[in-house]
Amino acid sequence: MNDQDLEYIKLGKNVLDIEIETLIKLKKSIDENFINCVNLIYNSEGRIVVTGIGKSAIIGQKLVSTFNSTGTHSIFLHAADAIHGDLGMLKNEDIIICISKSGETNEIKSLVTILNNFGNKIIAITSSPNSFLSLNSDILLHIPVEYEAEPNNLAPTASSIAQMAIGDALASALLQKKGFSVEHFAKFHPGGAIGKKLYLKVSNIYKRNEKPQVLPDADIKTIIMEMTTKRLGATVVVDENGKLIGIITDGDLRRMLEADIKMKDVNAEMIMSRSPKTICENNLAASALEKMRLNSITQLVVTDDFDNYLGIIHIHDILREGIS
Repeated sequence: MNDQDLEYIKLGKNVLDIEIETLIKLKKSIDENFINCVNLIYNSEGRIVVTGIGKSAIIGQKLVSTFNSTGTHSIFLHAADAIHGDLGMLKNEDIIICISKSGETNEIKSLVTILNNFGNKIIAITSSPNSFLSLNSDILLHIPVEYEAEPNNLAPTASSIAQMAIGDALASALLQKKGFSVEHFAKFHPGGAIGKKLYLKVSNIYKRNEKPQVLPDADIKTIIMEMTTKRLGATVVVDENGKLIGIITDGDLRRMLEADIKMKDVNAEMIMSRSPKTICENNLAASALEKMRLNSITQLVVTDDFDNYLGIIHIHDILREGIS
């Protein structure tokens, strides 16, 4: 690396140092106002309406997403749009979180004046404790930012990090106060790994597979053809009523060959493994994976509550869904 490259590395580290220092100051600044915000939101019957302009608006949209995913109903309202007609979406019981570094932009000042007339409670997140926003809000969450992290001290960097951090802290405190559990989180994240572990059932997966099965008197050719065409490396043995009797896997075929049994004399009942590991279709896919790992196997026979054979679920089916 040349001297210019080293200078860029130094600059990058300096940006992070400033932002880390800002977060340390923010941590020390959290006081009873933070508790007042938590209690105000927790006891409210309305929504959280987060507003801002510029970079603060972008941070506000992120905080809305965090609030909603952790059980606190929230919407975003851009400050400029608010004073041009979108105030109609507000309800009397809504609590406003207004984010602004200076607290003095024209849109923020106009919006806060209107909100004071509406009677909505306002939480200010700002770096200026004596600003118009601070003085006209019900609760102030002060963001102690002396200077931004970029060299010209202009672009929101340290202040944006601090705004987002205090919002995350607020959402986390509310999460704990509400008793928001992993199950609740999964409800709002059904497509994620946690949601799938708690909601995805065996019945949602196994139906994609073929359903290999043979009768007890099936010969070796029939057995091998069923295992090959259904591409699961196994076939289930059932009686005439579809009741599970056993399973034949690749391992059972190898053991048969090692025993030097004449293949023309073999039928399914002779080489099958009796009492195979099963899973009910109503069980969670995560439970099926745990059972496979516990027994060092790669598939389970799927049954209903009456022990009727329904299909096979393979470990790869579950891992493909992001459950691990």
